[in-house]
Amino acid sequence: MSGRPAAAGIPARPVPRVLPPWAAMVVVTLAGFASAAQGVANAELGERAGNATLGAVVNNLGGTLLIGVGVLALPSARAGLVALRRARLPWWAYLGGLGGAAIVLLGAYIVPVLGVAVFTIAQVAGGSLGGLAVDRAGLAPVGRLALTPARVAGALLGVAAVALAQLGRPVGDLALGLVLLAVAGGVAVALQSALNARVSAAGSAAAGVAVNFATATPVVLLVAALAGVLAGPAPTWPDAWYLYTGGLLGVVIVASLVVGVPAIGVLRTGLALVAGQLGGALLLDALVPGGPGVRLPVLAGALLTLLAALIAGRGSARSRTRAAVPSARVAADERPGAGGKLVG
Repeated sequence: MSGRPAAAGIPARPVPRVLPPWAAMVVVTLAGFASAAQGVANAELGERAGNATLGAVVNNLGGTLLIGVGVLALPSARAGLVALRRARLPWWAYLGGLGGAAIVLLGAYIVPVLGVAVFTIAQVAGGSLGGLAVDRAGLAPVGRLALTPARVAGALLGVAAVALAQLGRPVGDLALGLVLLAVAGGVAVALQSALNARVSAAGSAAAGVAVNFATATPVVLLVAALAGVLAGPAPTWPDAWYLYTGGLLGVVIVASLVVGVPAIGVLRTGLALVAGQLGGALLLDALVPGGPGVRLPVLAGALLTLLAALIAGRGSARSRTRAAVPSARVAADERPGAGGKLVG
């Protein structure tokens, strides 16, 4: 690690390391596998318990509990939160968790109407659009990434690849309003990745994950309460332990995103995550007894989405500029092969 010279009574603080782009791609793609498993676990838990929202509630409560234990047990986690408090980021930088809460809740209510295929395509389209915009605005600590033809082509190829992967799946009622909500959910996820990475750069990766769950969980609980989920008949909780791993997987996913975004940007992080999700879905389809087995459209979609992430990265080093994180205690450090500047 390197530090920055102390200035005007402000103590020097180490600058976090940025993963090399190839390592960030691997980490985020593996997180996509975890995301596929999380989706299956949460969906089945909600179905068995009698309400789809209960899966989201257990997911967020479990993740929050794990983060709380980590903060109490690890001095480094507490140090990251102290550094974050001193960084004095704008209030809106702490709202990244709302994006995760939004997509989980939207999925619970929209998928039964639109079907998984349409919801997934709309979400990825929104995520690609949001990734291009967020990277161009420089909200993430990777800095501003120009709207190059390669990045636009990568985003479009990613959406097309996901559409290919959904071939053969049933389509529900195509309500335009719900489709636009799913697109908005994808944009919210892109903002979530950027803001969480921004918080992590000012504090630590643990601080970014903690802020994400601290913001998302109250919203999920509030929506569940307003929907009457928490006041209704007592749910029937299944015995299968793996159905309660959503919170753990969520922590792994968010942590992977906060270390991936500073290296490759929001758009490429989102595409790599989707590629991993499709790969994880393919693996689950093949391994689960009675599953559909290996489906060629999903395999092709996963490979094409990964290719889209690689294409979107062409020329990104030349188009990157310094991130604008408004904090007197934030420093920038550019490392050869690290994919650009991290503000931390």
